Amino acid sequence: MNALSPRLNASNPLRSALSPLRGRPPAERWATRLLGAGLAAAAYLLFLPWDLRNRPETPGAINETSPASDTGIALVVITVLALAAYFGFRDRLRWTLPVVAVPPAALLFASFATHAEQDASLWPVAWAVFVLAGGGVVLAVAGFARQFRGDGAGA
Repeated sequence: MNALSPRLNASNPLRSALSPLRGRPPAERWATRLLGAGLAAAAYLLFLPWDLRNRPETPGAINETSPASDTGIALVVITVLALAAYFGFRDRLRWTLPVVAVPPAALLFASFATHAEQDASLWPVAWAVFVLAGGGVVLAVAGFARQFRGDGAGA
């Protein structure tokens, strides 16, 4: 019985959870990808406020502050990077962006689009910068994690 046999992988859940997705049944591949996308979206929704526009620190103050906390931003980044490493290790690199980076990017776009009245001129630029930088980091982490696969698959 070889190492990728479903019977052997069923007896070792960790091996099954870290085996390459290309050798798994299609339903399992898609379920894993959907779960990853759901986790990326959930991290964004749980740790960041929906309205990301700056607001006055106190009523009538000139100084503005962001509603996003440092802890919330750090938790989103850690979650997305962990998902990027997992899917970079387990799946093809071309699936890393749609699974890991697109859900938070789409939610950020929706957040900016639904609150466009105050920062209407700057949000498309901010969104593009966040998406390009985030997508690049996700691909870099996925590529780095892929080097640790034992099946000889490089990029």
